[in-house]
Amino acid sequence: MDIHANIARRLRDLRDAKGWSLDALAERSAVSRSNISLIERGESSPTAVVLDKLATALGVSLASLFESASSVAATPPSPHIAARDQARWTDPASGYVRRNLSPPAWSPIQLVEVQFPPGERVAYDTSLRDAEIHQQVWVIEGAMEMSVGETTWRLATGDCLSMRLDCPIVYRNPTRKPARYLVALCRTAR
Repeated sequence: MDIHANIARRLRDLRDAKGWSLDALAERSAVSRSNISLIERGESSPTAVVLDKLATALGVSLASLFESASSVAATPPSPHIAARDQARWTDPASGYVRRNLSPPAWSPIQLVEVQFPPGERVAYDTSLRDAEIHQQVWVIEGAMEMSVGETTWRLATGDCLSMRLDCPIVYRNPTRKPARYLVALCRTAR
């Protein structure tokens, strides 16, 4: 399945599970009803910031919007996923590429690999969600600056930063070289 079709299906499924109309999700996410409709029809290439707003409103992690159809199907999902089957998505605003590493079988942990272009910045206005979500970012190569709330860290190769997704977060590659990092997310119920 095409990644945009997968996002469209997943967004519709999550909205339907809450029993929300397009207007209700638009109000809760601060994303326009028309934009949500285009995304749900697979006719829009949403930015990471827009997807994060939708995920926050729905009370899920951004990574969960990329889950495959088999991860929510009636048949038991596989605990294995081949590298060729891992969903890849490129943010149209910054050009960063994310690859969901986790298999379809449910786990409280989700792994995502990100390739972040030089000089780019992405700011998430993350807020409280229905579930408590923690993440760690481990820089595999390159360097990143991360601001979590009011605090900024400069991360070099091998550095790791832990945070809770309950405040604004800014990712920035201040260098002239691409950065690559692993994000590990863990969700706990409130």
